[in-house]
Amino acid sequence: MFRSLLPLLIAALPGFGMSVTAVAEEQLALFSAEGYRQTQYRSPTPATAEGAQTLDTAALQALLAKAPDVVLVDVYRSQWLAGRFVDSEPHANLPGSIWLANTGDGNLQPEWASYFSDNLKRLSQGDTERPLVFYCRSDCWLGWNATRRAHALGYKRLYWYRDGVDGWEQAGLPLHPATPEPLPGDD
Repeated sequence: MFRSLLPLLIAALPGFGMSVTAVAEEQLALFSAEGYRQTQYRSPTPATAEGAQTLDTAALQALLAKAPDVVLVDVYRSQWLAGRFVDSEPHANLPGSIWLANTGDGNLQPEWASYFSDNLKRLSQGDTERPLVFYCRSDCWLGWNATRRAHALGYKRLYWYRDGVDGWEQAGLPLHPATPEPLPGDD
């Protein structure tokens, strides 16, 4: 019964309908048409990512001990200016990780989409069954986006380390200084 009254209530209250519309538009703007989070990346994330198993720190440690061919992919952002990465702040990641900076963004320009797919193909040696673990920081949608994007590219053994660098560090585990993989043409 309340649902049938809602349109009448909205129409009866001047300005209320606009605020409901604005809230709805804001929520839609959070995600692209393809379903990737495109704003407010540092906010609470869902418990799962499509096509992947979500890992906590203990589960990631167990996976690394069991499957030495796991590829760790850090997707934390790095400033890109005038065709190159700018070392504006030091970044550290999990030992053995590959840093594919900026590939967790919601809308990737073609050069970044190629950077992501070409590096995944190289890192997996073309094997879509190669286990890939994506991460960023805790409460960060970039790792979630990258995991979904890898799933869309056909990779099958995907993991999302939801707690990211923050969870690893809080567990007292070592981090190593990181440098992004170069984008073709980055000198």
